[in-house]
Amino acid sequence: MPRILIVECKQEVSTFNPVLSGYDDFTIRRGDEILQYHRRVRSEVGGALSVFDAAPGVELVPIYSAHFITSGGTLADTAFQRIARELLASVQAAPKVDGVYFSLHGAMATESEGDPEGYLLAELRKILGERVPIVISLDLHGILTDRMLEHSDAAVAFHTYPHVDFFGTGARAARLFLRIVAGEVRPVTAKVTVPALVRGDELITEIGSIRHAVNLAKEIEQTPGGLSAAMMWGNPFTDVPALASNSFVVTDNDPARAEREAVRIANLFWEHHQKMQVPLTSLADAARITKENPSGTVVLVDAADATSSGASGDSNAILRALVEAGYQGTALIPLVDPGAVAAAFAAGIGQTVRTTVGGALDSARFTPLPIEGRVRLLSDGWFHSETTRELWQAGRTAVVQVGGYSLVLTSRPVSLYDRALFLAHGLDPRHFGAVVVKSPHCEPHMFKAWAARYVDVDAPGSTSANLRSLGHTRCVRPMFPLDETGPFTPKVRLFQRGR
Repeated sequence: MPRILIVECKQEVSTFNPVLSGYDDFTIRRGDEILQYHRRVRSEVGGALSVFDAAPGVELVPIYSAHFITSGGTLADTAFQRIARELLASVQAAPKVDGVYFSLHGAMATESEGDPEGYLLAELRKILGERVPIVISLDLHGILTDRMLEHSDAAVAFHTYPHVDFFGTGARAARLFLRIVAGEVRPVTAKVTVPALVRGDELITEIGSIRHAVNLAKEIEQTPGGLSAAMMWGNPFTDVPALASNSFVVTDNDPARAEREAVRIANLFWEHHQKMQVPLTSLADAARITKENPSGTVVLVDAADATSSGASGDSNAILRALVEAGYQGTALIPLVDPGAVAAAFAAGIGQTVRTTVGGALDSARFTPLPIEGRVRLLSDGWFHSETTRELWQAGRTAVVQVGGYSLVLTSRPVSLYDRALFLAHGLDPRHFGAVVVKSPHCEPHMFKAWAARYVDVDAPGSTSANLRSLGHTRCVRPMFPLDETGPFTPKVRLFQRGR
């Protein structure tokens, strides 16, 4: 039975976020600490471990995990160089292995490297040689590059958005890995690149138009010889040369079928791509809707400042709009502002704090807003994700009450695709007249299923759904919706490793 190297390196960036990510923004784990952590959470590595642990005789060699606390801005070259150096040195020092499971996101970018994941895989090959199988797992918001597929044997990607299959994706990758190592299958991958960047409710995989392409991929995986398949629509905010949407299919040594099925998935995606945009409501209209709402909660979706997509998290645009509109109701609003948090800690619980909020990181887009409020709660900012139970770190955190507005101020960005930050600080979103949600989509029961109104706000930010406003310069053009695009003619690239 095989000896398996376990490696993880995950980050998603917005290159439009002016704040560089650094080494200290990652949680680094080594050796058995990786197993101890992931066996407790519903992550991709956790899913893979559940399969490997159940397979008799498997020996796990966990060597290195670099996990970004949430998405962020472009990764500084110095930080990536250090991570790459540490990761590759760990591989060099590891005993001889029969294969590698590598958990990636797919939408990382550094100041000078547009495909860090491909780079790491290529360097891994130099160390391990061409015959050692490597299976990678990816977020469907990853940007699937040729180099990633050239240096791995097979890829497995999420099938759900909002994401609920972290654990299941890792398990699928592990099961495929064991079949490859056992010599049962010989993977061949076909990839089709689609010139489209998409957003919006049509990407909700359970009910949106994207389900046609995703369901076909899932069906392919359930057939004999269908090893893996997915529709990946990338991260429109990671502006790199390979940015695009991609379908891929992995079959058991059947290149003709892989090509045919990858084209079918891509065509289904293209058939519906024009609907995959977000109707947005202006800031003024969003504030008016909130002010006029007679009862229940208005959920104001600020996807332009979505920290889980790479934004800075310090937008005060909706807060300012509500204040200027004279909204007198209750509101729950998250903001990243380390200076405001420091002021709250200096004042102490129950005391009055005078400070500014917003514009602490992305000062080109947001102007600090003066506030005076009462410090209600202070915390260390450690809490568990509602979705995966992973441990998240928002840094020192303060809840400050400004009239009817409860501001949850964190020292660093943290993912907001569930309610964990609010609930961990004793704040139930259902009890507010308005809630700012800094995520394009959450699982329906978290907000949308019970909201009186659900408003996608056209606010400024580095992850705005108004994609034309961002200023892409590196991706291949023409690209929908940045440009007028003509008919789509699928072109297939094949990848198969010889052993």
